[in-house]
Amino acid sequence: MNVESIRLINFRNYHSININFNENINVFVGKNAQGKTNLLEAIYMCSSGKSFRNNKDKEIINFEKKEAYIGANIKNNRFDKFVELKLDREKSKIIRINKTEIKNYKELNTGLSVVIFSPDDLKLVKDGPSERRTFLDQGISQIKPVYNYNINRYNKILFQRNNLLKSSRLNKDMTSLLDVFDVQISKIGTSIILERQKFLVELYKSCKLIHSNLTLNKEELYLKYHTNVPILSSREDIEKQYINVLKKNLNRDIEYGTTEIGPHRDDILFYINDKEVKTYGSQGQQRTLVLTLKLSEIDLIKNVIGTYPVVLLDDVFSELDEERRMYLTRSFNEMQVFITVTDAVDIKSIDNYDKTIFYIEGGKLEKRG
Repeated sequence: MNVESIRLINFRNYHSININFNENINVFVGKNAQGKTNLLEAIYMCSSGKSFRNNKDKEIINFEKKEAYIGANIKNNRFDKFVELKLDREKSKIIRINKTEIKNYKELNTGLSVVIFSPDDLKLVKDGPSERRTFLDQGISQIKPVYNYNINRYNKILFQRNNLLKSSRLNKDMTSLLDVFDVQISKIGTSIILERQKFLVELYKSCKLIHSNLTLNKEELYLKYHTNVPILSSREDIEKQYINVLKKNLNRDIEYGTTEIGPHRDDILFYINDKEVKTYGSQGQQRTLVLTLKLSEIDLIKNVIGTYPVVLLDDVFSELDEERRMYLTRSFNEMQVFITVTDAVDIKSIDNYDKTIFYIEGGKLEKRG
């Protein structure tokens, strides 16, 4: 799997560029704020339809322009696809695959899977549960596009239920409507919970081995999925118990005007040698954990879809010590990788790899190698 080429028009600081990529390693070298990460963002959007940096498409459009465009040729062992995204300040985003416009995220399957590493990934460990839920949601959507549709549907019903809870006119008729929402939210919420649990079980198979190798067998990693909906033996039993818990918690939900039960409250707990990493882990342990999670996600995608994802490394090399940098680069021969660095010295560990280097300044590229 690889991105053969990309065309950008009015995308952030790129007015109009066409780039052909190396099938193996592509390095973007330049000072800060020159547009290196913007290229990774464009590639990522060809996979998910949205940015990994924010949810506001208008911010992606060059501030002097009304529209922006991304077009990318995606090559897979089984098929080739041409993915296009058109952004407009006044209209909804348009996504086309092989010239056919998709209507919703349920149909979004560009054929491109992407795993991104960035310094912000430490938030996975250090910040609140929303960061870890985002990690789950993005990872699952890569291998099961319909999951993203379920998340969007769940959020819409949750929004409606919360609005009803906040209503000062909560009467008998509205309580009946609440029961309808509870049935809907329990069905979709159960699907999300089961997908998350399955993903984490599969992810942990790789995590355990990779983390042990990274730490020279000195540390044992354990992941725990935390949800406030009881996970029982069958989907039907989970849905029934889900509704029961919602009803038991109704008075509290009304008091706070928000739904306290469901996958929007889920979390992942990380333990190293039986100690929770968020509270007791050192900075080095936290960085190693993030590297473990990302490398495991690569393995999981490969196992499920049969090909390696495209890997995006945003200013990661400067964050890793030499040992972990070498561990990361050992797998580069088998996949397409995009790397951003501020200095070419940072990539000495890939001197012997097939690569193309792009020097970037002010949204302009110079290709070398």
